[in-house]
Amino acid sequence: MTIPIFQRLELVIGNDATAAMTRQNVIVVGVGGVGSWCAEALVRNGVGKITIVDSDQICVTNVNRQLMATSENVGKVKVFELRDRLLTINPALQITALQKIYSRDTAEEFNLSDYDYVIDAIDSVSCKVELLIRTLGSSATLFSSLGAGGRIDATQIRAASIWKSHGCRLGHFVRKRLRERLPNRAKGFDFKCVYSIEEPVEPFPSSIGCGTGQCLCPKSAAADSELDPHEWCSLKKQINGSTVHVTATFGMFLAGLVLQDVVEKIKRSADIVS
Repeated sequence: MTIPIFQRLELVIGNDATAAMTRQNVIVVGVGGVGSWCAEALVRNGVGKITIVDSDQICVTNVNRQLMATSENVGKVKVFELRDRLLTINPALQITALQKIYSRDTAEEFNLSDYDYVIDAIDSVSCKVELLIRTLGSSATLFSSLGAGGRIDATQIRAASIWKSHGCRLGHFVRKRLRERLPNRAKGFDFKCVYSIEEPVEPFPSSIGCGTGQCLCPKSAAADSELDPHEWCSLKKQINGSTVHVTATFGMFLAGLVLQDVVEKIKRSADIVS
């Protein structure tokens, strides 16, 4: 039976694929400039069950690119604000919002085989690689975002195997870490990633000292926060700028990969039956 909010989607992919989308269980780890848009696109594409994971509170510097960030909710918990928005799109959505840091220390708290798809939208290389390796050892299908920062040309965004991606510094470090963590086995672990071949710009000087005493990250915990406020800026060698049309396109690419994969599986299933 057609679900009214997905009627236009059904006209494109058919009833069987639309119904299959409502059965998918997806986890999005990192709901910043890429992951927040990916989560919304997944929900608008009919995903019926979603888990969103991020440890941060909304910073005023998030407003230019993160879906749920506005000038009115600075200091609120990102995953809770995004959860509330996604439920206005589909009130029947099964959603779990986890204010957590995904890292080697917390990885055991996640059974990634519970999910059909894992979306990696993490900035930290060490946390990202931990998620990649653990997902590749699970039954879930993995799609990953590489570096979206410092770019303005969305037409240069691509999707390919992590081993065939190029022109992305983050991708270089991910491949290096995979080889270190999985000697002699790294290339047996493959997944599709979204990346840009555009050369990122060097950041212009800014009067805001992210990671210093001038940092604008929230200094106190939100009322519904499960973690004390923290900031990642001081841990980064460089703070890159970002543009919403690029980060959002990365997120849309990731959501599109999930939809395409589900549609292909339905087509293969139909071919086998026929």
